[in-house]
Amino acid sequence: MAKLKYTLKNDILFKMLFVKYPDLLKKLISELLGISYKSIDQFEITNQEMPPETIGSKFCKLDINMTVNGQRVNLEIQVDNEGDFPERSLFHWAREYSTALGEGEDYSLLPRTIIIGIVYFKMFRCKEFHSEFQALEVTRHTQLTENLNIHFFELPKLPKMVNADKSLELWLSLFKAKTEEELEKIEALGVSVMKEAIGAYRHVSATPEFRELERMRSKAGHDEAQALKKARLDEQKKWASVVSDNKATIAEQAALIAELRARLGEDK
Repeated sequence: MAKLKYTLKNDILFKMLFVKYPDLLKKLISELLGISYKSIDQFEITNQEMPPETIGSKFCKLDINMTVNGQRVNLEIQVDNEGDFPERSLFHWAREYSTALGEGEDYSLLPRTIIIGIVYFKMFRCKEFHSEFQALEVTRHTQLTENLNIHFFELPKLPKMVNADKSLELWLSLFKAKTEEELEKIEALGVSVMKEAIGAYRHVSATPEFRELERMRSKAGHDEAQALKKARLDEQKKWASVVSDNKATIAEQAALIAELRARLGEDK
């Protein structure tokens, strides 16, 4: 199987693709949120920029912020299970929600805020790949507010067979694809939006702009690794010097003690 050099695990590619093709993002969001594409009257990406200084950070993770029919929506991918993704997602929700209200505005104006995480690992002990969370009373399940809404899509739980009739699974299979053969299987189903998305992926991943940003990210990773290596070597040298100095001091003290004992013996 021919492995893809770049997949949608790459957050630079992920963001560039959907910023350059916002209608594809709109179609993806309609599937992720289970709403009709035609029902989306207002749609805007609010953080289109990708500053070089941000890309240059090895630990930067790019997400996409949108307003969808007056709702705030944040979409991001998470490749590694760092053990704190639920808490991190809730933090992102709180940040988005708390910054939506202008000074002096009424709390009733706070918008519904939705966090969507597409994750490359298993989060929950269930067979379903989609989990949706809201603020509910623990025994009656009464909704406190509709303004808190968090979705997780676990890619390892997707069915192995791709079905042309299940648009959401097709989109998520695109995120999961690692080989050219997997892309070709999705294309062969003849679903127009998937052909469009794969064509856009191939175009963006081949652009000099993406390659340069990816080079910057890679360089940041190498620089970070080199800096850590140097810091470890410097620390080792520092402690080696301390140990050497201590050994010398101990040797001097031992010699002094031996000399004093010898003198005491002579005095007797």
